[in-house]
Amino acid sequence: MDTPVLLDLQVPRTLDAWVRQFEAPPWRGASVEGWLFEGPDARRAAEQRLRAAGVRARLRSAYKPLVHSFLEDVDCARLVAVHLTYPAPAHAAPRRFLLEAYPLAGLLPAGCTLQCTPGGEDLHYQLDLTYGSGERVEARVFAPNRVHTDHLGSTQLSPTGWLRTGAPQGGGAALDGPQATDCEQLFDHAVRTVQQHPWPVQEPYFERLDLRVDLPGIELPLAVDHECISLAEALHEDLYFSLLEVFQRHSGRAASDRRLQPGQIVPDVRHGAPAVRIALQPFAAQAQDRLGPPPEPLPGTPLERLAHPAHPQRIAAEMARLPGLRFAAASRQGRAVLGLYHRGPGAAVFISGGQHANETSGVVGALRAAQQLQSPGSANFALIALENPDGYALHRELCVQHPRHMQHAARYSALGDDIEYREQAPLYERAAREQALALSGAQLHVNLHGYPAHEWTRPLTGYVPRGFGLWTIPKGFFLILRHRPGWQAEGRALLEQVCAALARVPGLSAYNARQMALYAQHAGELPFEQIQGFACTQSENPLPGPPVTLITEFPDETVADGDFRFAHTVQCAAVLAAVQAWQGLARPAAG
Repeated sequence: MDTPVLLDLQVPRTLDAWVRQFEAPPWRGASVEGWLFEGPDARRAAEQRLRAAGVRARLRSAYKPLVHSFLEDVDCARLVAVHLTYPAPAHAAPRRFLLEAYPLAGLLPAGCTLQCTPGGEDLHYQLDLTYGSGERVEARVFAPNRVHTDHLGSTQLSPTGWLRTGAPQGGGAALDGPQATDCEQLFDHAVRTVQQHPWPVQEPYFERLDLRVDLPGIELPLAVDHECISLAEALHEDLYFSLLEVFQRHSGRAASDRRLQPGQIVPDVRHGAPAVRIALQPFAAQAQDRLGPPPEPLPGTPLERLAHPAHPQRIAAEMARLPGLRFAAASRQGRAVLGLYHRGPGAAVFISGGQHANETSGVVGALRAAQQLQSPGSANFALIALENPDGYALHRELCVQHPRHMQHAARYSALGDDIEYREQAPLYERAAREQALALSGAQLHVNLHGYPAHEWTRPLTGYVPRGFGLWTIPKGFFLILRHRPGWQAEGRALLEQVCAALARVPGLSAYNARQMALYAQHAGELPFEQIQGFACTQSENPLPGPPVTLITEFPDETVADGDFRFAHTVQCAAVLAAVQAWQGLARPAAG
């Protein structure tokens, strides 16, 4: 069967086009300043070519220009003080450009002070730099942006290409204005193509929508935790969430309705000559399961030593080792969602991981906790270690190319929805959760989640991820408590007891403090209550489910090795603390 292709397009590489343009004889002796979406090595090479042609050129990054300026132009090691005045134009969120300067505070040497002040409409960062010698330097860093209307009809201020030149010899106009770069062109063509396609009325609209995008881009690790300036990752994120918004509007649903089931949207962004191909594909679960990293090289490695997300075979084997009543459901693509009910004394607790399948530390954390809880007579719990096996398979597939990217396309199910919000048959994965609650009668659900371990951006639609502004940079391990009406007291007591236990996990309090400090410098004070040094939120939730749900949030997307071990160690500790605390808080079972 032929694969329906919606778009197959190549565009010129902007950097090459600019070099050809300014190598021409009329530009000899001119100066050229340009901003585009390219890494430093490619920009320096282009500058050398233009210098050989008699052109004084400086090419800069249009994406995160201030961070690139500090990396490329500032002697950071000698700095003792930085006063930064950042743009605060009307078409952007108040701290948008301070967020775009992230993680500058972490790049500065120890003891260097950073003072940040909002400016006005001018799209230049103003810098006052003080060096250890007493020397002071003032500088301006341009942040090229354009005001435009996005695919939802909203006005956005987004990074863009830009050229500033003198006039060429023999006449012609000087340049000083935005330029539509290859990156922007590919994004616009992709979104417009999907937006204009005649999709059916009934969800889902397809099985799999593949978007293969190639562009030269940027892949620049930074010396701050897991930070990396990656244009491929940023474009993946912007394409995925922009297309979710396109289908949200097509469906007639309200914005951010997580019940939307468009199908599986898969942006695959790689480094290469600028091109985009969009095609509709059928599911191919068996072929997909052969992709991704192999099982761990040392079979039998204890769970607590796993340095990477658990292989599906390992997850199934660990579930099979645990004693109890087994149950299962089938995913949309036919994979098994494995569940277990371990009957024991005391109040039952339902434990789950992998609802959002790119949040992988909770899967291992849930299995580790279950190992400790399953000893005879010790606990009463239901377990689903991996709720979203289809998303997990996609995560493994995408990680072949980019193992340290967030991969939010793997967040939801193969239907494209959030399993927790699924209400109508066929329930697929959601059926396993319903069985867990029915068998156990649990009044508490401990739902293990994660979020990005480095900055999350949508650079071509306003930079800050729409609807996820609080998640754009890490802020440590934190907890979300949701409860039914009338269960506020039990929820509050659970939060306090779990936070007290987590404060005893070696290294966790210091980890939180460090991330919260960096968050505060770029995003402002956390809008959450803090209990024992942990950010917490508590809210009443009328949705169906158990009376109390404790959601953990560890910044685990992209982490590996010792950082991944630390992540699932914290997840395990949270489960054990919650189970223990709940024994004194649960209400007597009805009947």
